[in-house]
Amino acid sequence: MKKFIKEFSEFALKGNVVNLAVGIIIGASFQALVNSLTKDIISPVLGLFTSKNFDTLYVDFFGVTISYGAFITNLINFFIMAFVIFVLVKLINKAGEQISPSQPKPEPRKCPYCIQEIDKTATRCHHCTSVLPEPASESAEEPAKAI
Repeated sequence: MKKFIKEFSEFALKGNVVNLAVGIIIGASFQALVNSLTKDIISPVLGLFTSKNFDTLYVDFFGVTISYGAFITNLINFFIMAFVIFVLVKLINKAGEQISPSQPKPEPRKCPYCIQEIDKTATRCHHCTSVLPEPASESAEEPAKAI
């Protein structure tokens, strides 16, 4: 039992798990703010055009109540949340690129036998299994300079 508790505490206190928990809590709080925004501000403003609270708009259709006002309010919630998440992800990606710019991938070389792309450091082609000649070293590519 002690080992189980130790393993669980190690798992629960890892950075990614704690970050995920904080993100879920902040996301739930933000969702409450967006719900309040649409229910208490946007829907009443839209209700000015219908002379009713927009949330309460509905249609009776053969004895079935279709609450299209509540649906449109939820749709507005969704678009606000999607837009905010989109902007946050763009900002996080941009900040991540500025902190650690991605290094360009090395150009692959081609197998001289089957003309398939292979890793620059490969000694055998994984397509045709041919033994490959040594790749030309960078110093060999530069011509010798005359003194």
